[in-house]
Amino acid sequence: MILTVAFRLVAGEGFESGTVTSQMVREKAVTPEILTNTVLEQVFVSECDRITELTLLGTNYGKNVDDELRLTVLDGDGQTVASAGLNTAGLPDSSLWSIPVENSTGGHRGEMLTLQVTSVAGSTGNAVSLFYGDTVSAGKYELDIPVEHPLSVDGDTVTGQLCLSVRGESRYPLARYYWHTMAALLVLLLLFCWWMIDSDRRGRSNLILRLLSAATRYRFLLKQLVQRDFKTKYKRSILGVLWSFMNPLLTMMVMYIVFSTLFKSNIVNFPVYLLTGIVCWNFFSEVTGSCLTSITGNTALITKVYVPKYMYPLSRAISSTVNLGLSLIPLVIVMLLTGTRLTVRILLLPFPILCLFLFSFGMGLLLASMMVFFRDTQFLWGVISMLWMYLTPIFYDAEIIPVQYMTLYKMNPLYHIIRIMRILLINGVSPEPKAYLLCAAVSLIPLFLGALVFKKAQDRFVLYL
Repeated sequence: MILTVAFRLVAGEGFESGTVTSQMVREKAVTPEILTNTVLEQVFVSECDRITELTLLGTNYGKNVDDELRLTVLDGDGQTVASAGLNTAGLPDSSLWSIPVENSTGGHRGEMLTLQVTSVAGSTGNAVSLFYGDTVSAGKYELDIPVEHPLSVDGDTVTGQLCLSVRGESRYPLARYYWHTMAALLVLLLLFCWWMIDSDRRGRSNLILRLLSAATRYRFLLKQLVQRDFKTKYKRSILGVLWSFMNPLLTMMVMYIVFSTLFKSNIVNFPVYLLTGIVCWNFFSEVTGSCLTSITGNTALITKVYVPKYMYPLSRAISSTVNLGLSLIPLVIVMLLTGTRLTVRILLLPFPILCLFLFSFGMGLLLASMMVFFRDTQFLWGVISMLWMYLTPIFYDAEIIPVQYMTLYKMNPLYHIIRIMRILLINGVSPEPKAYLLCAAVSLIPLFLGALVFKKAQDRFVLYL
């Protein structure tokens, strides 16, 4: 209950609502000059609850046009949803014109609205025009889109859509039912605790009780294994633990020089953006790499002493978590040096870190099982992990991925985990509720699959060691 209330208070407004910006079609042609008797109408579907800004791509033909455009957004009943005015004097030619709206009403998400554009004093040779098109730009690609809502100029239909982007606030449906959901989960938790106590009293064994019993019985052994793995990693190393600080920093410096100078990356706060991705990827790579040999590397212990076999990959994962904690210190230092504002949302950082641990450990269990029966797994994983790194937005922006591949691209669990960490650290706000659910799902599913495969195969490990 304390965590539930604290999470909601820390998340704040970013968890309840956020800013949504619709995508703009690519320019292809211009409308006729918008004169005093010209009416442009563009139907669009609102992606936000309340419109705050309209952006149009227009041209004044290189002239200083002294005019004012009137923009009115109407709902299906002809009622005004939002209105705005744009003084055309001094506007840049063939550029985006952003217009803050006035008197905007809420509750219009998913509705079909109509934007009307009229002129107050436009005359021939002293008026502006707006661009329209029928393709949407996605990085280096252009995708043909069906013109569901064509542009209308004085009642005549034009094949194409206005180069229009609508920005506004959107309330997340999941946030509205946050307290209801948490109350239901609390009831389920109480019922689960009652079932556990009842099973213990009746002497009935189940998986959860066995795990709790093993955690208590082998707690000292797990501690020793973690210490052994941590000391072995830095044995005979001059830098020792200092390398946990230097490794992500040196990697960031190399990538920063390459991608900010040679490839001209325009990502906002690129040092923090890059280092966040490096820290997450290094942890995932270290956990999976160490868990890969956790069973085959402890043959002498496994064949002589009975210990739950998941203790070996678990100790490797926990040891890597210590290194992750050390790597977060340089990340905070870089944030301070770059002037990144630290907000209270940094307290939500344990959530993506926990998800990262569960996902990495699940993958580690799967790889450890495969390694016992197929020793070439370590070589194949080296190639797969390199490909995985390039498919993860570590040093590039995910927006460069073409739209038609984004659904497949977002199936990468690291995409969701790194995205949440960057939003918390760089933007200083909470992600939308759906982001937390996706992050939890993509972490728990691999953990469940990895644990299931490991449990099914562990009894045959000794035959192949």
